[in-house]
Order: sequence, then structure tokens, then C-alpha cells
Amino acid sequence: MEAVLGHLRAAIERGAYAVGDKLPSEAELCRSLEVSRPVLREALRALQTMGLTVSRTGKGTFVVANTVEDPTFGDYAASDLLEVRRHVEIPVAGYAAVRRTPEDLDHLAHLLERMEQETDTTSWVALDTLFHLAVAQAAQNPVFRRVIEEIRDALARQSAFLNELGGRREQSNHEHRAIVEALMDGSEPDAVEAMAHHLDRVETTLTDIVRPVRADSSPEGGTDA
Repeated sequence: MEAVLGHLRAAIERGAYAVGDKLPSEAELCRSLEVSRPVLREALRALQTMGLTVSRTGKGTFVVANTVEDPTFGDYAASDLLEVRRHVEIPVAGYAAVRRTPEDLDHLAHLLERMEQETDTTSWVALDTLFHLAVAQAAQNPVFRRVIEEIRDALARQSAFLNELGGRREQSNHEHRAIVEALMDGSEPDAVEAMAHHLDRVETTLTDIVRPVRADSSPEGGTDA
């Protein structure tokens, strides 16, 4: 999927498909790139998340931009989502460190163990959102949890995007473990630092993904569309 996405994205960025152009049909792209339809559809969804294309029911996929500026996850732009996460989740981690209950710690430890053992991306992403909800719950302020619940779908979409294209899962597990250890220690400074580091890495990976390709990335055996 990454190879197909890179190929199509590079074609858009260099102008092979101009803004306003309609991409070839799924059948044509599958044939020319020699990939299955599910793989192609994943790549097309990623292009749309990046803001390069839009899918119009019954009409096809159209190019709407030739550079990636700010990916959208559900109802929220990545930059807006990250700004809110920094202002909410970093202090929340600090509150959680001093307010968490034994039950909160048990729940977080259980989630962390499941995440470290999980190999399926979809299942891991679901656990990832539950983890961040659990940290908010541990802060013992229902408003914090409500805020995370409001952006839960966007968090899941962003998590899936970063894991599919940025290979974030293993590193995220390490970062989540650092957060849990800080909460177990009851250290507010360590919890704040651990969550800030986690969000820094999210931003860095996102920046790396959206950086222009500018080079052809044809899948092996495929032809230039």
C-alpha cells in the first residue's frame, strides 16, 4: 500500500495528474499497478486524508491539491487536533499522576500489556484510543474524559494513519509504557514529560509522512499511471 500511495502521490505532486483531473478508475489502476483492489483503496483513502484528492460517489476520485498541507482526520485537521492534544493531554497526564487510583493503574497496565502483544493494526488502534481515555479518566475530572471522547474518532484515524505509513506502533508502545511508569510513580513532572515526548513523536512522524515525495515510487512490476 505504501508503494502504491507513494507512486500516486508523486504523480500528483509532479503534475502528471493536475488539480481538477480525475484519476483513472480503480480497475485501471489495479491493472496498471498490478495490485489488488483492497490495497488500492487503502492508498486512495490515504490520499484523501492527506487532502490531495476527493472521492465523489458515482463519479470517481478527483485531484484537489498537488501538495500536502494539513491532513484531516474525521472532522478535524491534524494541526488543530495536535494543538488541542498538547493543551489537554499533557496537563491531564500530570493530574493523573497525583490523582490516579489503584484501579486506574490496573486498567492502564492491562491496556499496555494488550497493546504490546497486539499485532493487528486495527485492534491496536482501538486499544490506543482506550489508553488515552484511561489516562483522562485517571485525572478524575469528567470534563477531560469528555474532551477525549469528542476527538476519539479523529485520534483513531490519526493513529491508524501514523501506524500504516509511519510504523509508529512499537515506538508508541515504548512511549505509552513511559507514561504508565510515571503514573505508577506518582510523578507529575515525569508524566508531563512523557506525554509531551509522546506528542512530539506523533508530530515528527506526521511531518515526515506529509513531506513531499517529489520522486516516482512505482510499485514493483507496475507501470507509470
